[in-house]
Amino acid sequence: MAHATYLIVGGGMTAAAAVQGIRQLDRQGQILVLGAEPYLPYKRPMLSKGLWKGAALEDIWISCGDENTEWLVRTRALELDVTAHAVRASDGQTYTYDKLLLATGGSPRKPWGEGVIYFRTLDDYHKLRMHAAPNARVVVIGGGFIGAEIAAALAMKGVRVTMVFPEHGIGARIFPPGLAEFLNTYYRQKGVAILAGDPVRYVEQRNARWCVQTESGTEFDAELVVAGVGIEPNVELARQAGLPVENGIAVDMHLRAGDTDVFAAGDVANFFCPALGERIRVEHEDNAIAQGTMAGRNMAGAHEQYDYVPMFYSDLFELGYEAVGILDSRLELVEDWQEPYTQGVVYYCRDGYIKGVLLWNVWERVEHARRLIAAGKQYQTLDAIKGLIPL
Repeated sequence: MAHATYLIVGGGMTAAAAVQGIRQLDRQGQILVLGAEPYLPYKRPMLSKGLWKGAALEDIWISCGDENTEWLVRTRALELDVTAHAVRASDGQTYTYDKLLLATGGSPRKPWGEGVIYFRTLDDYHKLRMHAAPNARVVVIGGGFIGAEIAAALAMKGVRVTMVFPEHGIGARIFPPGLAEFLNTYYRQKGVAILAGDPVRYVEQRNARWCVQTESGTEFDAELVVAGVGIEPNVELARQAGLPVENGIAVDMHLRAGDTDVFAAGDVANFFCPALGERIRVEHEDNAIAQGTMAGRNMAGAHEQYDYVPMFYSDLFELGYEAVGILDSRLELVEDWQEPYTQGVVYYCRDGYIKGVLLWNVWERVEHARRLIAAGKQYQTLDAIKGLIPL
């Protein structure tokens, strides 16, 4: 039975950040990381962004080693006993710990079975890139964050892309209706076929090709089908161990997960955000790094509170944005466009309080947006919010 001062379950960006956080306070403690993927940690956002724009594959890797840190790849944690401070793993070993971090991330939803690329991992990228030849036909299911990025990346490589999704427009769950509809038109101008408002009925493989049929009866033929329909947090280990599970693993302000010696961070962690006044779970790089770092520091003896407001970003052809807080098109929206859908700021409000900010082709304003949200000011009229962030 091997023992580690710090045991981390999950081998992604959150784990790498946690190692760095631990090492800020403890240079000697033994760190052991169990990662299910066959790779050391890498920058997951580059799979749908930079690698399609010329970045080198070697640029994705995250530095994560020292003589007191061991990474075990292809190794899943199967059982957690918090009383015994022990994790049983898929390699047949049981590992004990002083402090444990659950950085288990999430798994893609797979409503259409295997064979479809549910884009998330480096292996998914390699498989898709191998088929991304000019004039190849690819159907992208989903008009959200991943679907929009992958469709743009493929179209820029000359792939004949068809996007299919149930909403009225690309990004409709987070963008104002006009912006979502504008993106439909914009993508069509870039050569992407858009079928909005028509959910997929079934996906099946016929010999070496795929057939996708929608609820309206429309059929598409393709060499490959890619789906970006969200993930489910990997909470099985926590649930089995009796730790609090609520849309992820519920953590306190210090990122403890219902046990003095167990922490959780990253995509899987459900945490209270003081600036927003509610519990959230965030599936983006900025939170993975910031939260992983603090979890590592707290495992090593710090007693810091996670009160950070995470941001996220995306590139869609020549368009780009940064966003802070909660983006939900069902909230009260205050749109402030210098030029409609080309450059502007969208504020997401509830009862006069700013809960999120979309910076559409507006740069170097993330900290300004964070301060607005954290201020917790209630505005009597929505018009009073316009212009708070200068364009």
